[in-house]
Amino acid sequence: MAGARGGGGGEAEEGRGREIGGGGGREERERGGDGEEGLKAREFKGALSPSLFSSEIEAKCIPAVFRGCVKEWAAITKWNPSKGGLDYLQGLVGSCVVEAMVSMSGPVFYGDLKGHERVCLPFSSFLSHCKRSHTVIEGGGMCSDHSNEQGEGKVVTNLDESCAGLGELPAHIYLAQVPVLNSDKEISPIQALQVDFEKPAILEFKSLSATNFWMNNTFSRSSGHYDPHHNLLCIVTGRKQVCLWPPSATPFLYPMPLHGESSNHSAVDIEHPDLSIHPRAKFSSNSSHKVSLSAGDALFIPEGWFHQVDSDDLTIAINFWWQSDIMSAMVEHMDAFYLRIILRRLMDKEMERVLNQSFADSPKYVEKPYEQTHNEKQEAGTSALYEPEEPEPVTSVSRGTNLHTDHNVYDGHTSQKDQTVGIPFGQLEPEASHILCQLISLVHENVSLSGQDGLVYSDNLQSRTTDLVGETQSESTPMVNSVRDFFYVENDPVACILWSVEPSGLRKILQVMAKSFPRTLEALVLHMLSPAGAEILTQKFDEMDKKTTKEEQYVKVPFAVHCIDTLLSLNEFYSLLYGIFDDRSAVMDAILNRKEAFGFQVLRNVLDQHLGVICDRPEESSQRR
Repeated sequence: MAGARGGGGGEAEEGRGREIGGGGGREERERGGDGEEGLKAREFKGALSPSLFSSEIEAKCIPAVFRGCVKEWAAITKWNPSKGGLDYLQGLVGSCVVEAMVSMSGPVFYGDLKGHERVCLPFSSFLSHCKRSHTVIEGGGMCSDHSNEQGEGKVVTNLDESCAGLGELPAHIYLAQVPVLNSDKEISPIQALQVDFEKPAILEFKSLSATNFWMNNTFSRSSGHYDPHHNLLCIVTGRKQVCLWPPSATPFLYPMPLHGESSNHSAVDIEHPDLSIHPRAKFSSNSSHKVSLSAGDALFIPEGWFHQVDSDDLTIAINFWWQSDIMSAMVEHMDAFYLRIILRRLMDKEMERVLNQSFADSPKYVEKPYEQTHNEKQEAGTSALYEPEEPEPVTSVSRGTNLHTDHNVYDGHTSQKDQTVGIPFGQLEPEASHILCQLISLVHENVSLSGQDGLVYSDNLQSRTTDLVGETQSESTPMVNSVRDFFYVENDPVACILWSVEPSGLRKILQVMAKSFPRTLEALVLHMLSPAGAEILTQKFDEMDKKTTKEEQYVKVPFAVHCIDTLLSLNEFYSLLYGIFDDRSAVMDAILNRKEAFGFQVLRNVLDQHLGVICDRPEESSQRR
């Protein structure tokens, strides 16, 4: 801390996936999908060259639609049900036994293993089922016997009875992710299908992990999920509509637990989310993008992109998987490092989001500069010196009032530290003067600087401060569960003020407080600085350091115009600031503990949003190994 210095998947791998790797109000700003516009799928007529695809699409992990990319495949005609395609497939691979998915919840095939079952059956039985369900009509089209386009029909309740004789199959049965060819070069029962399609030209130099066959009888939906590989989905016959979300939308989609069998699937019903269970799901549409695909089209879905796939009646597709260059280049002994780096990046992004959104609507503590009177201008830099403070604490301060230095301290006597040289109040800019008044007022309204028993502060302030830092815990003040629990600006005016001040202005204000209000500044830091305030304060210190060269750290710079007796280098500023505390290490620990409390809450947000994990507060840093 610089400020403390100076001291699975498939089109859906349906349930078997394994993971290997501002405008309006606050709500709109919070989840408005800013920056996602450039992530929408690009569209091309035909295919790109392999090199252009690799450099412009794959390397950037952006979806892309290639219209007519595979229209020359023989399968486009031969497998078309309206042109005798079902009979053709029956003759080619009808005797093969394939594995099919049977939905327990209508036309939607969820990733949860409890939502579907897998059964083995002859391909010919599935094709016969398709023929019974659909009739070829004049003109070459197909007519479905189902009552509506959503394919709502009989939902299987007893698989053993339904499939035992294979006379009548369940309405919602899906040949999903049936291997045609895999990286192990194992012989597939339906390998003969390869005669009718070929590896797309844009994948010429790719080493494929798998090639899969997909076919549904009636309308089907693969629930939202992501794949652990790059995916090129090619439509042979029928239509599909794919809804896409970038990996950055993960918090809105509530992926299933990482330790489960369906960790690559979303737990949210995208069409009808239960916001009482998944409140962030209301923002999912802000980052989504829909793509419609017809026969001959191909869609590139990058690894990690969530997608929900709707398939019309009698839709057939082939998809190709291959591992990305990034994943191929990862070496196992670096995994722990990659994990920490990625978590840190997510934390930095979440920290910025929380602070920006928490304080975007904060009251304007920095008011417009007011016009000084002639007398005030004459007083500036000359006679407007701070005088010794009266015994009673300051409860309110108005603009233009001469402030006083701290007089009452913990033991009721004036400390030698309080006998400082006066600082010309008039040399602070009007905005900085007003902020100084605000900070002093807040401390005196919440903290008593006098009395034999030491500092006394309000119950609200005490419970809020101790709970957030984790120092004490009472039954009446439960531990916060989210970083947003302590970022309601009306409860954290100090953080609001710190957020609104430029680093250079804050440096001047803190210098005045350290020289003329040391006890007030001490109470502010030790007892009124929340985790958010500590994070903001240290960020301001970091900005001061970044704007100061190594030479300037030791060079005296003017505090204000015509104020030649208060020249301080940056190092002297830090020495003055921390020098007011009796125990320098204690104040640095207090700031760091609050900063770490903020960081921990941000980490909890990240783990909850991206992994669905809720972790407990760690032990105090002093007790860590």
